[in-house]
Amino acid sequence: MAKKQFDIHKDLIVKSVKGSRKAQYKLYELYSAAMFNICYRMMNTREEAEDLLQEAFTEAFLKLHSFRFESTFGAWLKRIVVNKCINDLKRRKAELEFCDDIGKFGNKEIEDVDLPTLNVNMVKTAMNELPKGSKLIFQLYLLEGYDHREISQILGVSESNSKSQYMRAKRRIKELLKDKIYEN
Repeated sequence: MAKKQFDIHKDLIVKSVKGSRKAQYKLYELYSAAMFNICYRMMNTREEAEDLLQEAFTEAFLKLHSFRFESTFGAWLKRIVVNKCINDLKRRKAELEFCDDIGKFGNKEIEDVDLPTLNVNMVKTAMNELPKGSKLIFQLYLLEGYDHREISQILGVSESNSKSQYMRAKRRIKELLKDKIYEN
């Protein structure tokens, strides 16, 4: 039997299940900013992120009766948000491009980039240059905290594919950042 987790917002969740709009609004206030950030990172536009955030919360409130407190509410909601974004990407039939040519990056390790010269925009720009599939795996693993087994189930790829795509994406980002630093 799974160990039940303590959720600090249990009273709000219980009230929300009973139909309290105030409790639902409070949950929205507590979690919307973090969930918006996930949507924005995955969708890359504010408008799409806002739309998917609303859809995810609507779905979460409709399914709230099925929440069993086996995880935190935030983790449960995050799973809904990530799945909503992935389903939207699939619905639009966005081709998930994976990098096939491992030789392109070579086997030598790229030395660490001097972190003080980096900024968030440089990293975002480098991430945007990745193929869509590799970028999605990179985001799910590094930014959203999913492990490779979970990613393989979510995207329908093998676990080893997830691992290799992540490593290739990481190498490519290091390469791009290193090149950018030497340009300046």
